[in-house]
Amino acid sequence: MKRLFAVFAFLLFFSFAAFGERLTGYISDEQCAASGSKAAKATDWINPTKFESCAQKCAKNGSPAVFVTEDNKVLKLDVESTKKAAAHLGHRVSVEGKVENGSLKISKITTIKMEAQAKADDQK
Repeated sequence: MKRLFAVFAFLLFFSFAAFGERLTGYISDEQCAASGSKAAKATDWINPTKFESCAQKCAKNGSPAVFVTEDNKVLKLDVESTKKAAAHLGHRVSVEGKVENGSLKISKITTIKMEAQAKADDQK
């Protein structure tokens, strides 16, 4: 019985680990993220009215996409995650995925309106 319980506990632990993490942050490009790297929070350097066009311009010029956490940590994206993030470049997002060695593997991504976007929508 103890052995069965130990096997069950082991499987339960790893099944929770397979689900990954849920993070909120921004899909940026490496160049923009590097220029804001000294800020304490991502919101200290991300300007909601200019961020999307800036990140897209830099990415178009070859700067790879990255995920920037709310507390301004930059996580690289693998090839598959970069494809998933492409439509969200310059957006605030919620992601489900797994973080390993400073890299994020995205399983699900959803755009969240930034404050400036939400205020503009409310005024319409």
